[in-house]
Amino acid sequence: MTQHVIQFSGGIGSFAAALRVAERHGTRAMTLLIADTRAEHPDLWRFAADTSRLLDVPLTVVRDGRTPWQVFRDVRFLGNDRLAPCTRHLKQIPCRAWLTDHADPTDTLVYVGIENTKRDRRRIPAIARNWKPWITRFPLCARREPARTKSQLLNEARAHGIEPPAMYTEGFEHNNCHGACVRAGQRQWRHLLDTNPAAFACAEAHEEELRALLGPVAILRERRNNVARPLPLAELRRRHQQAPSLPDPDEAA
Repeated sequence: MTQHVIQFSGGIGSFAAALRVAERHGTRAMTLLIADTRAEHPDLWRFAADTSRLLDVPLTVVRDGRTPWQVFRDVRFLGNDRLAPCTRHLKQIPCRAWLTDHADPTDTLVYVGIENTKRDRRRIPAIARNWKPWITRFPLCARREPARTKSQLLNEARAHGIEPPAMYTEGFEHNNCHGACVRAGQRQWRHLLDTNPAAFACAEAHEEELRALLGPVAILRERRNNVARPLPLAELRRRHQQAPSLPDPDEAA
């Protein structure tokens, strides 16, 4: 029997992918594989538990044990939108280790909840290469699947009696890292400062510790007069507090 392994991130895309796999193949051979990065919004785990109950499939949780900030310190590199070692160490490696131990590549399909947008579809070839020798499927991008907006996907969860993750309600595009994702750009970090200043302050303090260790690095960068430079969270905060309605010119991240 073919195993159907959902790479369940706790986001609405992976939820919708799991629903479609369940409708097509049932849940007897389904695994909801989720990585604990120790950085998630607590409501992510509520949403994951609700999904588990809906599908009657237990969560299979893998974990490295470190936080993203501990990974950055250990590898001596501060993640950013171009390279995020936290993803590799806290998600990809633990999930791949589970697959190696529990899923025969010749009889397993791995599903990823990439949403059906032009930007996200561009990620498919790299994701498929990274998960070889396992075969990957992208249910939301299948030819037979009509494109749906994020709002439609969120309403689909509500239609099944599940309240979507709080991060979406709070205006974030993704449900990861409590809004403090190093892959996010200036706009999201300003939004985090507005909606959850305590989470922003925590990230700012961690970044300052890493700057003391590694030198003048930063999660964000900006381009002024065609020259790129690091933009520390502390500087972004000061600017935003002085002029909250004005975006930074030449925003690069």
